Amino acid sequence: MPGSLEQLDLGVQIPYHFRCPISLELMRDPVTVRTGQTYDRSSIESWVATGNTTCPVTRAPLTDFTLIPNHTLRRLIQDWCVANRSFGIERIPTPKQPADPALVRSLLNQASSISNPAQSRLSALRRLRGLFRDSDKNRSVISSLNAREILIEIVFSGTDSESLELNHEALALLVMFPLAESECESVVSNGDRVAFLSHLLFHSSIEVRVNSTALIEIVVAGTRSPELRAQVSNVDEIFEGVIEIMKNPIASYPRALKVGVKALFALCLVKQARQKVVSAGAAEILIDRLPDFEKCDAERALATVELLCRVPEGCAAFAAHALTVPLLVKIILKISDRATEYAAGALLSLCSATEQSQRDAVAAGVLTQLLLLVQSDCTDRAKRKAQLLLKLLRDSWPEDSIGNSDDFACSEIVIPSY
Repeated sequence: MPGSLEQLDLGVQIPYHFRCPISLELMRDPVTVRTGQTYDRSSIESWVATGNTTCPVTRAPLTDFTLIPNHTLRRLIQDWCVANRSFGIERIPTPKQPADPALVRSLLNQASSISNPAQSRLSALRRLRGLFRDSDKNRSVISSLNAREILIEIVFSGTDSESLELNHEALALLVMFPLAESECESVVSNGDRVAFLSHLLFHSSIEVRVNSTALIEIVVAGTRSPELRAQVSNVDEIFEGVIEIMKNPIASYPRALKVGVKALFALCLVKQARQKVVSAGAAEILIDRLPDFEKCDAERALATVELLCRVPEGCAAFAAHALTVPLLVKIILKISDRATEYAAGALLSLCSATEQSQRDAVAAGVLTQLLLLVQSDCTDRAKRKAQLLLKLLRDSWPEDSIGNSDDFACSEIVIPSY
């Protein structure tokens, strides 16, 4: 359905009472407020969300913000759309109604009560998951009713055969929420809970494995305490499990690679974990899968590469992969400013570590890329890294290279903090 029918010049007039008084557009989900006026749900919700407490039409105070669906008007609008389909007007779909807080509270109670049969609890969790996916409004309602704390308890409530399906369903719902720091700490500070998540990383179900990886990323990234985050690095199986997740083919489960690289980056923020991440095979998987990442995930993957290049084991592992240097050179100025900065930082570490990496970078055309970079609108940090690289590679420049000229000076260089 076009946002504005007038723009299409279809020769059709929208009936006045089908228009929202706020947006003046055809209503898709008409709701009535206590004053008797009807508005499109998204418009009146935005009006209230910005702090307004009056009815937009009557200016009467709104002491009750309950929105009542106007089913009769919505059906009339749908009939009008059908009658005018020859003008290219599509019938508006019947909107799903927001979850009733009383229903959500009942489902949460049903799911959390250990006296209920397992199948009843499982059914409640699945219904909550469906409601959560339906709309932002539902997510807000569910979040406001202590759902996260309840789900955390269910996820780690027991590991017997009857409880496992409940654990997995609660986990699938929990990873849809942003968790508070206290909730993240309640997981990472408990060795049994961390061990349980690491065990799930090797489950036969790819969905369970990915959800476990997702929760590991959420709790590690959401915990500020270095000591608590470091506790996770004591569990070697976590690194192996996350790397295995990233090996999953995109065609069979696209979410695996995205979740895996997020978890890997979060783990690499813990300095003590980087050597273990390298030992688990991170260098090979990151370089091999780099072309498969979407923009945001590519940035995260490159940031992870740069972090791992800060440890000798990481530098050695990436330098040993024949595609590392050519790929990093190719990425400069291709994906985004951040990606360029991370790629330049990784190249700086690699070229500082081995002369072979320097020769590989020059052979891949890094000099031209770096000269373009320092003249671009990229970040200052990226430019400083490029300047350092140019100075480092000066002895490797071919005699006929523009880079061997004194026209480009690298005398005043500020070394970035590593």
